[in-house]
Amino acid sequence: MKKSALALAVLAALSLNASAQTNVQVYGLVDAGVEYVNHAAANDGSVVRVVSGGKNTSRWGFRGTEDLGGGLKAVFNLEGGILLDTGAQDGNLFKRQANVGLEGDFGRVIIGRSFTTTYDLVIKFDPMGFAPNYSWATSGNATGPSKYGMTTAFDNLIKYTGHTGGFTYGATVGMGEQAGNSSDGRKYAVGGSWFGSGLGLMASYEQINGNTVVATGNRDKTTAFHLGATYKQGPLQYTAAMRGYKLQSGKAATPDVEGDTYWGGVTYAVYPWTLTGAVYHIDTKNLSSAKDADPTMLVARAMYSLSKRVWLYASVAHAKADHGQLVGLSRDDPGFASTQTGITTGIQYRF
Repeated sequence: MKKSALALAVLAALSLNASAQTNVQVYGLVDAGVEYVNHAAANDGSVVRVVSGGKNTSRWGFRGTEDLGGGLKAVFNLEGGILLDTGAQDGNLFKRQANVGLEGDFGRVIIGRSFTTTYDLVIKFDPMGFAPNYSWATSGNATGPSKYGMTTAFDNLIKYTGHTGGFTYGATVGMGEQAGNSSDGRKYAVGGSWFGSGLGLMASYEQINGNTVVATGNRDKTTAFHLGATYKQGPLQYTAAMRGYKLQSGKAATPDVEGDTYWGGVTYAVYPWTLTGAVYHIDTKNLSSAKDADPTMLVARAMYSLSKRVWLYASVAHAKADHGQLVGLSRDDPGFASTQTGITTGIQYRF
């Protein structure tokens, strides 16, 4: 017994010493719900289905830091998505995050795959917190000629994030990795935000280059800028933001695609309840009046906290497009009518 106790004491001491230098955390979020949505097929039928990530995308991952001394740390993050309705892997094993880097007084620099600077900033100015059911803050409905959205993550990136007082700022470059033409396929994102005295402000810009079209010598180029503001007073928080989107075509005789997305909302939070109402609108441009959908989505959500890590939620949304154009609530699922209504109830557990 004494030898066992001594061995345990030594192991505990070694673990404490290691934890003082290295910290590796296993974390995740599992979110599943049941959704009813109408106009879900060409026959105008409705559907009831189990969904993964009704409030936030289900995920799991590892993140860690190694204290290198002098205020310098090595950092890493590996994170993958989970389709909780089937148990399948959502894309590549670590599609969401796969990076390593350094962090210190200068900020954080990472290399690999990660969310962009634009995404990190904009997500804080979405009243729904970018809920797959239902938000158009990162991308609109999937039924138009373009989703009029932004790119949430880059492969082959170098990303810098810094903090000074209430300011957060950063830049991300995704390497195009095209031999002979370093601009082809290259991606950029830059921006900053400030929070203080209940007020928050944000601005960001991104540019996504396509590959050069041989026939024209030009390339597709997508740009998106964001502006946002939020104000919190007591239990109420007010948020408003917008995105200006343009896809400049590299092909001959192909018109540009343009659209501005606007959204706003109010959140009322008194534990254990959080109530949110939001509206999203896309002002589609460069289209004939007969195809100018200008879709709008109204959303309401109630969340009830069973603990600090477990939430119950219920969301309802209604989307409508002009001129008989198709619209869908989701960025992924096509629409089959000029309106669509959905209701999702679910549970989320963070660990």
